Amino acid sequence: MGERRRRARGSLESGIMTVLWAAAEPLTPGQVQAALVERAGGTLAYNTALTILTRMHDKGLLRRRPSGRAHAYWPVHDATTAAARQMRAVLDGPWDRRAVLRQFAADLDPADAEALRALLERPDATP
Repeated sequence: MGERRRRARGSLESGIMTVLWAAAEPLTPGQVQAALVERAGGTLAYNTALTILTRMHDKGLLRRRPSGRAHAYWPVHDATTAAARQMRAVLDGPWDRRAVLRQFAADLDPADAEALRALLERPDATP
């Protein structure tokens, strides 16, 4: 019997978000499934794609509208806003905020550190 590899927790959600952010219009579960298979290879059942999309909609990550016999889905937030919200969630977590910020800053490459410095000085400036 062949060994079946499990996906990392959250990897399907991440892949779906990447596919939807790249799309020019809302996508049906079948279109999402095909894009994920093309992007990552392997296989993915239609029902799995539909289940993850439904769960993401229930979590408030996606919007949907009827599209034929299915729904078409699109992200509530663009990729930049979603990333900023994830960073904010980490800061709002139970960890020492200062330690998290210190480590984040320490891991930045010089160009990103300079861009962050400029944004802290002038939030409306373009880095």
